Amino acid sequence: MSIAHGIRTLGVLGAGQMGTGIAMVAALRAKVPVLLHDNSPEQVKKGLSLVDKLLEKDVGKGRLTNADAKDARDRISVVDAAKGITGFRDMDMVVEAVSENLPLKQKIFSSFAQELRPDAILATNTSSISITKIAASALPAGVKPSSEQGKNSAGRVVGLHFFNPVPVMKLVELISALQTTAQTLDRARAFAIACGKEVTTSKDVPGFVSNALLMPFINEAIMHLEKGIATREDIDTTLKLGMNHPMGPLQLADFIGLDTCLAIQKTLYDGTGDSKYRPSVLLERMVDAGWLGKKNGKGFYDYN
Repeated sequence: MSIAHGIRTLGVLGAGQMGTGIAMVAALRAKVPVLLHDNSPEQVKKGLSLVDKLLEKDVGKGRLTNADAKDARDRISVVDAAKGITGFRDMDMVVEAVSENLPLKQKIFSSFAQELRPDAILATNTSSISITKIAASALPAGVKPSSEQGKNSAGRVVGLHFFNPVPVMKLVELISALQTTAQTLDRARAFAIACGKEVTTSKDVPGFVSNALLMPFINEAIMHLEKGIATREDIDTTLKLGMNHPMGPLQLADFIGLDTCLAIQKTLYDGTGDSKYRPSVLLERMVDAGWLGKKNGKGFYDYN
C-alpha cells in the first residue's frame, strides 16, 4: 500500500532504550515492519523484553487492545546476527541509534552507503553531533562529494532526534545536513508524524535546539553541586517547585545517562570553542567512576 512517507520497511540499528523505543512506535503507530539489529544479542533480548513490558502495560491500562499490541509486536523482527548491516539491504529507511560517538557513526554510515539501496533514507538519532559530518561519510567508495552520485548519497542523510523514553515523549527534532535533499526532509518529517510525534526543526549546529539549551542548564546545576552552593535535593526541588519542572536537573541527568550528558557537553564545547560549554569536573569524575545514572544504578542518586 502506498503511504505518504513511502516507508514500507524500517531498519533500526541499536537495541538500547532509544532504538527499541523507535522500533516500538514505528511498529505501533506507523504500522510498518521493523528490523532491529545490535551487535549484542543480549542487548536485543533486553530491548525486546522492554517492548513486551511496555505493550503489556498499555493493554493493562486500556490504551491498547490485545490484538493491537500483538500486531505491533509481530511487526518487529531481528536481523540475523551473521548478516549485520547487510540485513538492512531491502529497507526503505534505516535509523541509527547507537552511542554519541562521531567516528562510530561515520563508520556506520560509510557501511550504509556501501550496503543499502541507493534510495533508502539514512537517519541518525544523534542528539548533538553534526549531521553534515555524518552525511559526508555516507559516500560509496571512490565517489566524490561533488559528483551527482555523491550528492544523492549524502543527500539522503537526515537527523531524526527522538526523545527518551520514545513511546512517551511527543517530540522529534528534525535536522537537515547541508547535503540533505528537500525530498528526504519531507519524507522523514511525514514518517515522524506517522509515528505519532510532533516535529520541530533545527539548523545543524552543536546540540541543535534541544541540547544546546538543556545541557548547559544541567551542567550549571552540577557545578552548583560541585561548589557546595546547595544539596542535590535542594537544587532539584528548587527547579521542580519553583519553575514547575517535572523533575530536577540532576535527576534528569541521571535519567539521560551521565556518560551521554558528558558526550553532548563535550560536543558543544568542541564544536563552538565557547568556554560556557566546558563540562563540569564533577560530571567528568562521575563518568570516570562508572556512575552513569539510572541505567546502571548510581548517579547523583542511588537506584538500587
